[in-house]
This record gives sequence, C-alpha cells and structure tokens, in this order.
Amino acid sequence: MNNKYQFIYQSLVEKIRSNFWPVSSLLPSEHSLTVEYDTSRETIRKALEMLSQNGYIQKVRGKGSVVIDIPKYSFPVSGITSFKELVEELKVPYHTTVQELEYIPFTHEIQQILNAGKKEKIWKVSRVREINQEKIILDTDFFNEAFVPMLSRDICQDSVYEYIEKELGLVISFAKKEITVEEPTEKDYTSLDLEGFSNIVVIKSKVYLEDATLFQYTESRHRPDKFRFVDFARRAKL
Repeated sequence: MNNKYQFIYQSLVEKIRSNFWPVSSLLPSEHSLTVEYDTSRETIRKALEMLSQNGYIQKVRGKGSVVIDIPKYSFPVSGITSFKELVEELKVPYHTTVQELEYIPFTHEIQQILNAGKKEKIWKVSRVREINQEKIILDTDFFNEAFVPMLSRDICQDSVYEYIEKELGLVISFAKKEITVEEPTEKDYTSLDLEGFSNIVVIKSKVYLEDATLFQYTESRHRPDKFRFVDFARRAKL
C-alpha cells in the first residue's frame, strides 16, 4: 500500500491529540512501531518525518521522538517586535538574564556592519530569554553608542527598545533580516536548554531609525521547537 505511511501518520496524530502520549513523552521506538503496524522501518520513518514537519514531535538525538507542545510562539518576521512585547502579548511567564553589557574593543567586522568609525563606541549586550522557565533564546545585540548612550543592566533586563523610544525619543523604523539554521555553538549549549537538539534558528538583523540610520545589529538564536516565524506575503510578478 503506497500510502500506508499516511495512514500510520494519521493514526499517530490521533493518539497524540487524544493524549495517549502526553507532551514530553517518548513515542515507541521505530522497531516497536514496525511491529505494531506490520510494516517496514522506511514506512515508519516517513510517518515520523511527517509528524516532525507538522509540529507534533521533535526528534532528539539519543532519545527518540518526543511529543511537543503543538502551539508554538509566533514571531513576526516582517515586523520589529521586542521580546517584552511578544511575551506580554502571549501572557506567559518570562525572564531575561543579562550575561554581558560592555563596550567592545575595535572589531573590524562589527564596526563595518554598523558603518561605524574607529572612534565610535559599540555596546555589546548578551541576554538569555526564558519562557515558562525554559531558556530558549540567546540574543546578542550591538548598538552604536552615538545613538544609544547610557545603557544599564536594568534597561537591558527590561526593554532596550522601550528605553530608546520613550527615554531617547528615537523612532525605530525598519529592519533587514537573514534567517539561517545552524549547528549550536558551545555558548548556545551553555546558555540555553538545548539537550538533544542538533540545530538552532539564527536571525541576524540590521535595524534602522526613521532617517534610515543603522544603529543596531542583532544575532538572535532560537531553540527550533518553540517558535514559528510568520509573515504576510503578497504576490508580485517579476
């Protein structure tokens, strides 16, 4: 039967939805499923791949297939939303830990990205974001001090954007973003709850003020099972 894996997929979905396997539990092994459904391992793998693609399970190295929370946090790709704005809209418990707040020495790469001169100081802010007591985002921001002076740990733990807009009176206008999937770094593993995960979603953003001045560069690293990145697209013929 060519579509047997689809039948098995549907059967597994119904069991997950009925809480037969609750969130965070492991599905039976591939071998057990081949016996239960009297089929080949290849067919079972196709069904599991569909479960993964549709957000029902996360394949964790060394463990197997873990049932995950189907609802994911939606992050608007085309918009500019601060972490504080996101979690307050979602109404979930959250916490921010400021790992680093310092001026960085002259670094050609960062200075070049921000179009900054040698004498301009650059803030580096590294923050770990927790939602529901899980460390799932590592944000590293670089701000040109010419536009964002007097940063403090209290500001960074709360909201830098709120400080920029309400205290400094600047207007954040638009951003250019690049999204990639990468292998976690050593810092990712030490900063985030990544046990068993072999990739991480990285969003690199250049953020501009209303006069088109580039003032911020960010690398935001997300655990892949907790977010979906959404956008609105309109067709335009090339």
